[in-house]
Amino acid sequence: MMQKLGVGVIGVGHFGRYHALKTAASERADLVGVSDSDAGRAAAVAAEAGCVVRPLDELIATSDAVIVAAPADSHFALARRALEAGRHVLVEKPIAATVEEAEILGRLACERGLVLQVGHLERFSAAHGAVAARMGKPLYIEAVRIAPFKPRGTDVSVILDLMIHDLDLILALVAQPIESIDAVGAAVASAHEDIANARVRFVNGCVATVTASRISLKTERRMRIFSEAGYLAVDFAARRLSLVGRGQGGGPRMPGFEEFGIEQAGWEDHDALAAEHAAFHAACLDGAPVLVDAEAGRRALEAAIGVGRSIAESRARAEASGLIGGH
Repeated sequence: MMQKLGVGVIGVGHFGRYHALKTAASERADLVGVSDSDAGRAAAVAAEAGCVVRPLDELIATSDAVIVAAPADSHFALARRALEAGRHVLVEKPIAATVEEAEILGRLACERGLVLQVGHLERFSAAHGAVAARMGKPLYIEAVRIAPFKPRGTDVSVILDLMIHDLDLILALVAQPIESIDAVGAAVASAHEDIANARVRFVNGCVATVTASRISLKTERRMRIFSEAGYLAVDFAARRLSLVGRGQGGGPRMPGFEEFGIEQAGWEDHDALAAEHAAFHAACLDGAPVLVDAEAGRRALEAAIGVGRSIAESRARAEASGLIGGH
C-alpha cells in the first residue's frame, strides 16, 4: 500500500481552501483536518473537503505535516509551532515577516531533520520550466505583474503580495547576491504600497527591473530577458514565449542575420498547486530535495524587504525636496 502523508491545513481563507481541496484529492496525502480562526469558514471548507475541523494544537498533533496558509503576519509563529512539534511544514509566501524569523525557521527545520518548503507557486509552473530551459545567464531582466484592485491581499504591500513572485523567479534565474536596490512606490487604495517599481542590481552586473501594481485596469504578466545568447519575451497570461538567439534551429531566421533563429513556443495549462504539493509529499515521504527551501524563501523575503526599504528612502527624499507632501 502506498504510504500516505497525514496533512493538516492551518488557515482556510481564499488560498487555504485550495490547499485543503488539493490535499483531499491527493493520492499521497490524507487531509486530517483544518483549523481557522473563523469557525464558520473552517466548517464550510471542512464540509467541502470531506474532513473535520480541529483545534490548532490537536491538528498539529494528529498530522505528519501541516500547510500554513493563514495571514502573512502569523506565518512565523505557526510554522515555528509546527516545526517544534516535529512536523514537516509547507508555509505560504512570504516565509515570515523578517529575515531573522526566516533564518530561525530554516535552522529549526535543519536541526530537526524536517522538511520546510515555501509556497512560491510560480517555481512549479510550466512557465518557469519553459523559461529556465531556454535562457542562459541573464544580463538584463524586465518583469511586469499588474492586476485590478481586489481587497484580498491588502494586509500586506503589493511587494509581498505580487512582486515577490517575480523577485523569487529572478533570484532563481540569476543565482547571484544582490548588490543594490533602487525603488519607488505608493499606497493608493490601501494602507500599504499598491504600486511599486524596483531596479535590482546583482554583484555579477545583471540588472532586473520589476514592476508590480494591484490598481491597474487590466491583468498583465510579462517578462523579458536579455543575455549574450539572445532575447526571450514571455507572456505568462497567454502562455506564449518568443526567443531570438544565435543558432536557434527549426524556425524562421532573422532577416539579414541568418545566424539568428526565432523560436515561438507555448506550454499547456498546468496545475502548479498540484505540482507544489507533489514536491512537498516527495520531500516528506521519499527524502527528495526541497525544491523551494527556507533559504530560497529567505532570499525572496530579503529582496522584498529591500524594495520596501528603498521605497521608504525614496519617499523621504521626495518629501524633503518638496516633490510630494508628507503624511
